[in-house]
Amino acid sequence: MTDKAYSHESRPRYESDPNLVPRHSQATRLTHWAVAIAYVLLFASGLALFHPYFYWLSFLYGGGGFMRVLHPFLGVALAVLFYGYAAGLWRDNLLLPSDKVWLRHVFDVMNKRAEIPVEGKYNAGEKLMFWSMVGCILALLLSGLVIWRPYFAPSFSAPARRAASVVHAFFAFVMFVGIGVHIYAAWWTKGSIRAMTRGYVTRAWARFHHPGWYRQVAGAEPPPPGKGPVA
Repeated sequence: MTDKAYSHESRPRYESDPNLVPRHSQATRLTHWAVAIAYVLLFASGLALFHPYFYWLSFLYGGGGFMRVLHPFLGVALAVLFYGYAAGLWRDNLLLPSDKVWLRHVFDVMNKRAEIPVEGKYNAGEKLMFWSMVGCILALLLSGLVIWRPYFAPSFSAPARRAASVVHAFFAFVMFVGIGVHIYAAWWTKGSIRAMTRGYVTRAWARFHHPGWYRQVAGAEPPPPGKGPVA
């Protein structure tokens, strides 16, 4: 293979296809999927620790003893990965005036009865998901430290540990619901999963779903009313 051919094939697809625009960098995508893997491992082990009915999941970790040791370390890893990920995205997730309009019509948007123009890279639903995860992971990390044996738990009273256990379970449930909504929304919005696996979207997708962001990255005008996306 010639150097020229290798150079062409190794370039991101959006650089050679004028119909595509980059949406997520490789570092962002890798960190996103690392967070996802850490969450799945945490959720399965947490479920096994929460109720005996799910204790059979401990076999995935080589037994209950090792799973108990591993679970809090996975929690720390998730927090480090997520907050490193969030540090590069928080500005794009600040709420804008147009987001209030989007939220007022969220059910119309979900039922495809309306399409509210989005100014930024993410819509209001994605932004609320982002900030809810910022809060949930912080609450899980802090409450988890209180009940982390044998390192930190002995420093707290029994009532404090019981309260922390309730807080931990509550925010774990909230995060589970949020992640479920996130997955469904990504599947429902065609092209979103490809953006996080390949890093690019079509220009039509960007114009339709995020016209304000599209103008920033491509210097384009928003699409005419009634035009839908091309996945």
